[in-house]
Amino acid sequence: MTEAVRLQAVAKNYGPVRAVDGIDLSIARGQTVALLGPNGAGKSTTINMLLGLLEPTAGTVRVFGGTPTEAVRAGKVGAMLQESGFAANATVRELVELARALYRDPLPTAEVLATADLTDLAGRRLDKLSGGQTQRVRFAFALAGNPELLVLDEPTAALDVESRQAFWAAMRRYAATGRTVLFATHYLEEADDFADRVIVIARGQVVADGSGADIKQLTGGRTVSFDRAGTDLDVLRRLPGVVEAEQRGERALLRCDDSDRTVRALLADGHAWRNLEITGAGLEEAFLSLTASAGKE
Repeated sequence: MTEAVRLQAVAKNYGPVRAVDGIDLSIARGQTVALLGPNGAGKSTTINMLLGLLEPTAGTVRVFGGTPTEAVRAGKVGAMLQESGFAANATVRELVELARALYRDPLPTAEVLATADLTDLAGRRLDKLSGGQTQRVRFAFALAGNPELLVLDEPTAALDVESRQAFWAAMRRYAATGRTVLFATHYLEEADDFADRVIVIARGQVVADGSGADIKQLTGGRTVSFDRAGTDLDVLRRLPGVVEAEQRGERALLRCDDSDRTVRALLADGHAWRNLEITGAGLEEAFLSLTASAGKE
Protein backbone atom coordinates (compact mmCIF):
# COMPACT_ATOMS: atom_id res chain seq x y z
CA MET A 1 0.00 0.00 0.00
CA THR A 2 1.39 3.38 -1.04
CA GLU A 3 -1.13 5.45 0.96
CA ALA A 4 -0.62 6.26 4.62
CA VAL A 5 -3.85 8.25 4.99
CA ARG A 6 -7.10 8.43 3.04
CA LEU A 7 -10.05 10.68 3.91
CA GLN A 8 -13.13 10.42 1.72
CA ALA A 9 -15.99 12.94 1.98
CA VAL A 10 -15.21 13.39 5.68
CA ALA A 11 -17.48 15.76 7.61
CA LYS A 12 -17.86 16.57 11.30
CA ASN A 13 -20.71 18.47 12.92
CA TYR A 14 -20.87 19.94 16.41
CA GLY A 15 -24.58 20.55 16.72
CA PRO A 16 -25.45 23.10 14.03
CA VAL A 17 -21.78 23.91 13.38
CA ARG A 18 -20.07 22.05 10.54
CA ALA A 19 -16.40 22.04 11.54
CA VAL A 20 -15.23 19.82 8.68
CA ASP A 21 -17.16 19.92 5.42
CA GLY A 22 -16.50 17.03 3.04
CA ILE A 23 -12.72 16.70 2.98
CA ASP A 24 -11.16 14.36 0.41
CA LEU A 25 -7.49 13.77 1.08
CA SER A 26 -4.79 11.20 0.36
CA ILE A 27 -1.29 11.23 1.87
CA ALA A 28 1.37 8.94 0.44
CA ARG A 29 3.87 7.05 2.58
CA GLY A 30 7.07 8.99 3.15
CA GLN A 31 5.59 12.46 2.66
CA THR A 32 6.03 15.34 5.08
CA VAL A 33 2.78 17.30 4.92
CA ALA A 34 1.87 20.63 6.53
CA LEU A 35 -1.74 21.42 7.37
CA LEU A 36 -2.43 25.16 7.35
CA GLY A 37 -5.54 27.12 8.21
CA PRO A 38 -6.82 29.96 10.38
CA ASN A 39 -8.25 29.31 13.85
CA GLY A 40 -11.49 27.39 13.54
CA ALA A 41 -10.66 26.09 10.06
CA GLY A 42 -11.04 22.44 11.11
CA LYS A 43 -7.37 21.41 11.39
CA SER A 44 -7.50 19.98 14.91
CA THR A 45 -10.85 18.31 14.28
CA THR A 46 -9.42 16.63 11.19
CA ILE A 47 -6.38 15.45 13.13
CA ASN A 48 -8.56 14.09 15.96
CA MET A 49 -10.62 12.07 13.47
CA LEU A 50 -7.40 10.81 11.88
CA LEU A 51 -6.26 9.58 15.31
CA GLY A 52 -9.60 7.96 16.13
CA LEU A 53 -10.31 10.45 18.93
CA LEU A 54 -13.43 11.67 17.12
CA GLU A 55 -15.87 9.84 14.88
CA PRO A 56 -16.77 11.61 11.62
CA THR A 57 -20.38 12.61 11.11
CA ALA A 58 -20.05 11.42 7.53
CA GLY A 59 -17.41 9.92 5.27
CA THR A 60 -14.58 7.47 5.97
CA VAL A 61 -11.09 7.78 7.44
CA ARG A 62 -8.48 5.11 6.67
CA VAL A 63 -4.94 4.89 8.03
CA PHE A 64 -2.72 2.27 6.34
CA GLY A 65 -5.87 0.68 4.96
CA GLY A 66 -7.65 0.19 8.30
CA THR A 67 -9.50 2.30 10.80
CA PRO A 68 -7.59 4.89 12.83
CA THR A 69 -8.15 2.85 15.99
CA GLU A 70 -6.66 -0.25 14.38
CA ALA A 71 -3.62 1.70 13.19
CA VAL A 72 -3.04 3.25 16.62
CA ARG A 73 -3.40 -0.11 18.41
CA ALA A 74 -0.91 -1.66 15.99
CA GLY A 75 1.64 1.03 16.89
CA LYS A 76 1.65 2.47 13.38
CA VAL A 77 0.75 6.00 14.52
CA GLY A 78 2.44 8.35 16.96
CA ALA A 79 0.89 11.66 17.97
CA MET A 80 2.07 14.86 19.58
CA LEU A 81 -0.95 16.91 20.58
CA GLN A 82 -1.17 20.49 21.81
CA GLU A 83 -2.04 19.52 25.37
CA SER A 84 -0.35 16.67 27.21
CA GLY A 85 0.97 16.22 30.72
CA PHE A 86 3.57 13.93 32.29
CA ALA A 87 4.45 12.89 35.82
CA ALA A 88 6.61 15.76 37.08
CA ASN A 89 9.02 13.67 39.15
CA ALA A 90 9.89 11.22 36.34
CA THR A 91 13.11 11.59 34.38
CA VAL A 92 13.29 11.90 30.62
CA ARG A 93 14.69 8.38 30.31
CA GLU A 94 11.96 6.92 32.54
CA LEU A 95 9.26 8.53 30.43
CA VAL A 96 10.78 7.24 27.20
CA GLU A 97 11.03 3.72 28.63
CA LEU A 98 7.41 3.92 29.79
CA ALA A 99 6.35 4.91 26.27
CA ARG A 100 8.38 2.06 24.77
CA ALA A 101 6.68 -0.43 27.08
CA LEU A 102 3.33 0.37 25.45
CA TYR A 103 4.38 -0.97 22.05
CA ARG A 104 5.27 -4.32 20.52
CA ASP A 105 8.25 -3.16 18.47
CA PRO A 106 9.57 0.09 19.97
CA LEU A 107 12.69 1.98 19.00
CA PRO A 108 15.70 1.51 21.31
CA THR A 109 15.80 4.06 24.11
CA ALA A 110 19.14 5.45 22.93
CA GLU A 111 17.76 6.01 19.43
CA VAL A 112 14.68 7.81 20.72
CA LEU A 113 16.80 10.09 22.90
CA ALA A 114 19.24 10.81 20.07
CA THR A 115 16.52 11.54 17.50
CA ALA A 116 14.81 13.98 19.85
CA ASP A 117 18.16 15.51 20.90
CA LEU A 118 17.61 14.48 24.53
CA THR A 119 20.62 12.25 25.21
CA ASP A 120 22.29 14.81 27.48
CA LEU A 121 19.00 15.37 29.35
CA ALA A 122 18.10 11.70 29.89
CA GLY A 123 18.58 11.87 33.68
CA ARG A 124 16.84 15.20 34.21
CA ARG A 125 13.41 15.40 35.85
CA LEU A 126 10.57 16.57 33.64
CA ASP A 127 9.68 19.47 35.92
CA LYS A 128 13.20 20.85 35.49
CA LEU A 129 12.98 21.22 31.71
CA SER A 130 12.50 24.36 29.65
CA GLY A 131 9.52 24.76 27.32
CA GLY A 132 11.56 23.73 24.28
CA GLN A 133 13.02 20.70 26.06
CA THR A 134 9.55 19.62 27.22
CA GLN A 135 8.30 19.84 23.65
CA ARG A 136 11.13 17.56 22.52
CA VAL A 137 10.10 15.11 25.26
CA ARG A 138 6.58 15.07 23.79
CA PHE A 139 8.18 14.34 20.44
CA ALA A 140 10.20 11.48 21.97
CA PHE A 141 7.05 10.02 23.55
CA ALA A 142 5.30 10.12 20.16
CA LEU A 143 8.08 8.33 18.29
CA ALA A 144 8.99 5.77 20.96
CA GLY A 145 6.72 3.14 19.42
CA ASN A 146 8.53 3.36 16.07
CA PRO A 147 5.42 4.67 14.25
CA GLU A 148 5.08 4.72 10.49
CA LEU A 149 3.02 7.92 10.71
CA LEU A 150 3.77 10.80 13.06
CA VAL A 151 1.01 13.38 13.60
CA LEU A 152 1.86 16.73 15.20
CA ASP A 153 -0.69 19.37 16.19
CA GLU A 154 0.98 22.81 16.51
CA PRO A 155 4.27 21.22 17.66
CA THR A 156 6.22 24.47 18.13
CA ALA A 157 3.49 26.72 19.52
CA ALA A 158 4.87 29.16 22.12
CA LEU A 159 8.48 28.10 21.56
CA ASP A 160 11.23 30.65 21.05
CA VAL A 161 13.20 30.74 17.80
CA GLU A 162 16.13 28.68 19.11
CA SER A 163 13.83 25.99 20.52
CA ARG A 164 11.88 25.83 17.26
CA GLN A 165 15.08 25.36 15.28
CA ALA A 166 16.21 22.57 17.61
CA PHE A 167 12.83 20.86 17.32
CA TRP A 168 12.84 20.91 13.52
CA ALA A 169 16.41 19.66 13.42
CA ALA A 170 15.17 16.63 15.38
CA MET A 171 12.18 16.28 13.06
CA ARG A 172 14.44 16.29 9.99
CA ARG A 173 16.36 13.35 11.43
CA TYR A 174 13.11 11.43 11.87
CA ALA A 175 11.67 12.28 8.44
CA ALA A 176 14.96 11.30 6.79
CA THR A 177 14.20 7.66 7.69
CA GLY A 178 11.35 7.70 5.16
CA ARG A 179 8.49 7.92 7.66
CA THR A 180 5.29 9.89 7.05
CA VAL A 181 4.83 13.16 8.95
CA LEU A 182 1.68 15.29 9.14
CA PHE A 183 1.86 18.52 11.11
CA ALA A 184 -0.56 21.38 11.68
CA THR A 185 1.04 24.77 12.22
CA HIS A 186 0.34 28.50 12.36
CA TYR A 187 3.93 29.26 11.35
CA LEU A 188 3.87 29.62 7.59
CA GLU A 189 7.65 29.56 7.30
CA GLU A 190 7.67 26.11 8.94
CA ALA A 191 5.35 24.78 6.26
CA ASP A 192 7.49 26.34 3.55
CA ASP A 193 10.77 25.13 5.02
CA PHE A 194 9.94 21.60 6.20
CA ALA A 195 7.00 20.21 4.21
CA ASP A 196 7.05 18.41 0.87
CA ARG A 197 3.40 19.34 0.53
CA VAL A 198 1.16 22.07 1.96
CA ILE A 199 -2.59 21.62 2.44
CA VAL A 200 -4.61 24.75 3.21
CA ILE A 201 -7.94 24.33 5.00
CA ALA A 202 -10.56 27.06 5.44
CA ARG A 203 -14.11 26.70 6.73
CA GLY A 204 -13.67 22.93 6.96
CA GLN A 205 -12.66 22.47 3.32
CA VAL A 206 -9.41 21.98 1.44
CA VAL A 207 -8.85 25.19 -0.55
CA ALA A 208 -5.32 24.47 -1.81
CA ASP A 209 -3.02 21.46 -2.01
CA GLY A 210 0.52 21.31 -3.41
CA SER A 211 4.13 22.22 -2.75
CA GLY A 212 4.95 25.54 -1.14
CA ALA A 213 5.87 26.85 -4.59
CA ASP A 214 2.55 25.61 -6.01
CA ILE A 215 0.57 27.39 -3.27
CA LYS A 216 2.42 30.65 -3.87
CA GLN A 217 1.67 30.50 -7.60
CA LEU A 218 -2.07 30.18 -6.98
CA THR A 219 -2.37 33.84 -6.02
CA GLY A 220 -0.34 35.04 -9.00
CA GLY A 221 1.04 38.53 -9.23
CA ARG A 222 4.21 40.09 -7.88
CA THR A 223 5.22 42.74 -5.39
CA VAL A 224 7.20 45.80 -6.43
CA SER A 225 8.86 47.59 -3.54
CA PHE A 226 11.17 50.58 -3.16
CA ASP A 227 12.12 53.37 -0.77
CA ARG A 228 9.06 55.57 -0.75
CA ALA A 229 10.75 59.00 -0.51
CA GLY A 230 7.48 60.76 0.32
CA THR A 231 5.50 59.62 -2.73
CA ASP A 232 1.74 59.73 -2.19
CA LEU A 233 0.27 56.20 -1.93
CA ASP A 234 -2.84 57.30 -3.84
CA VAL A 235 -0.60 58.22 -6.77
CA LEU A 236 1.06 54.79 -6.60
CA ARG A 237 -2.31 53.01 -6.48
CA ARG A 238 -3.23 54.61 -9.80
CA LEU A 239 -0.18 53.24 -11.59
CA PRO A 240 -0.93 50.63 -14.31
CA GLY A 241 -0.80 47.05 -13.05
CA VAL A 242 -1.14 47.97 -9.36
CA VAL A 243 -3.76 46.11 -7.33
CA GLU A 244 -2.92 47.59 -3.92
CA ALA A 245 -0.30 49.84 -2.37
CA GLU A 246 0.85 50.08 1.23
CA GLN A 247 3.67 51.50 3.28
CA ARG A 248 5.88 49.47 5.62
CA GLY A 249 8.35 51.70 7.37
CA GLU A 250 10.19 53.64 4.68
CA ARG A 251 9.23 51.17 1.94
CA ALA A 252 6.34 51.31 -0.50
CA LEU A 253 4.94 47.90 -1.47
CA LEU A 254 2.84 47.57 -4.60
CA ARG A 255 0.91 44.34 -5.22
CA CYS A 256 0.69 44.01 -8.98
CA ASP A 257 -1.08 41.82 -11.50
CA ASP A 258 1.28 43.13 -14.20
CA SER A 259 4.57 44.14 -12.61
CA ASP A 260 6.18 44.84 -16.01
CA ARG A 261 3.68 47.65 -16.71
CA THR A 262 4.14 49.00 -13.20
CA VAL A 263 7.91 49.15 -13.45
CA ARG A 264 7.76 50.77 -16.88
CA ALA A 265 5.45 53.44 -15.45
CA LEU A 266 7.78 54.03 -12.52
CA LEU A 267 10.77 54.45 -14.84
CA ALA A 268 8.82 56.75 -17.18
CA ASP A 269 8.04 58.98 -14.20
CA GLY A 270 11.68 60.02 -14.15
CA HIS A 271 11.88 59.75 -10.35
CA ALA A 272 15.02 58.19 -8.85
CA TRP A 273 13.43 55.14 -7.21
CA ARG A 274 15.88 53.69 -4.68
CA ASN A 275 16.38 49.98 -3.85
CA LEU A 276 13.64 48.79 -6.20
CA GLU A 277 12.84 45.07 -5.86
CA ILE A 278 10.41 42.72 -7.61
CA THR A 279 9.39 39.54 -5.77
CA GLY A 280 6.87 36.79 -6.24
CA ALA A 281 4.06 36.19 -3.78
CA GLY A 282 5.16 34.57 -0.53
CA LEU A 283 3.33 31.80 1.31
CA GLU A 284 1.85 34.34 3.74
CA GLU A 285 0.27 36.34 0.92
CA ALA A 286 -1.01 33.17 -0.71
CA PHE A 287 -2.42 31.88 2.58
CA LEU A 288 -4.23 35.13 3.34
CA SER A 289 -5.63 35.33 -0.19
CA LEU A 290 -6.84 31.72 -0.24
CA THR A 291 -8.46 31.78 3.20
CA ALA A 292 -10.04 35.19 2.58
CA SER A 293 -11.53 33.93 -0.70
CA ALA A 294 -12.95 30.87 1.08
CA GLY A 295 -14.54 33.10 3.69
CA LYS A 296 -16.46 35.00 1.00
CA GLU A 297 -18.06 31.93 -0.54
